[in-house]
Amino acid sequence: MATTDRQATTLALAHALSAAERGLAVIPLSRTKLPALRSPHRDDPDPTAPPCHGECGRFGHGVYDATTDPARIRALFAAAPWATGYGIACGLPPHHLIGVDLDTKSGTDAPAALRELALRHLFTVPPTVVILTPSGGRHLWLTGPPDVVVPNSAGRLAPGIDIRGAGGYLVAPGSRTDHGVYTAAPGSADLPPAPCPPALLRLLLPPPRRDPSPPAGGAHGHGLVQFVLAAHPGQRNTRLFWAACRAYDNGIGPALTDALVTAARTTGLTEREARATIASAERMTRRAP
Repeated sequence: MATTDRQATTLALAHALSAAERGLAVIPLSRTKLPALRSPHRDDPDPTAPPCHGECGRFGHGVYDATTDPARIRALFAAAPWATGYGIACGLPPHHLIGVDLDTKSGTDAPAALRELALRHLFTVPPTVVILTPSGGRHLWLTGPPDVVVPNSAGRLAPGIDIRGAGGYLVAPGSRTDHGVYTAAPGSADLPPAPCPPALLRLLLPPPRRDPSPPAGGAHGHGLVQFVLAAHPGQRNTRLFWAACRAYDNGIGPALTDALVTAARTTGLTEREARATIASAERMTRRAP
């Protein structure tokens, strides 16, 4: 093994042990960001056998090998001396970690998409751990409630936004890959993972089973208009944008536009400002999955 790889493995092990002290379960990763140990069942003759999640006692079960036990972590890295990084398992106690992966490759602007979602759904991402990726992306670390299972998803919220939840893992700071080193953003390394805002958490969960009956457009529309009318200075555009998004989500956007414009003008917006905000909400909902 090259000296640089030995150094990378030593550093990855040290970082992994440090993370485990903070209650974060870890596994060794290769330079490809995949689990460093291959499945011990890859050559099993019976493909119909139920999947093993480590019950066999051997290493090589991916995120199911994740642990906070220092002796077991050292044993995992000893079994994978080529490991140059480590992953942190999501969804496990005590943190119930949720990872928001914001990609910037392929022309996507995931940070901007997250800001649009925050504006549309009225949430703010709190100060939290932010990991910078070698490709220019970033991972936000959040925590979830212990009784909520957040699934993994790719691009469901918006292009370039992937979610790491139960059964997933995050490449952790100090890991070296083929493309570079993962690092903590300045000022975030000492922060604890922040609780996921409830409005964002709702977006991360599978959509509820829809009622096949059509929405009560009249009552719902009246509520949205009242929501806009209750805006104080500094809230007018935000409330109008949110109400318009809800209207288009429920299929009553075109029918409610004039009423929303009238309400917005009552709060002090001009008609031009109001219609521009509603048009932006229409575009946003058209792009939403």
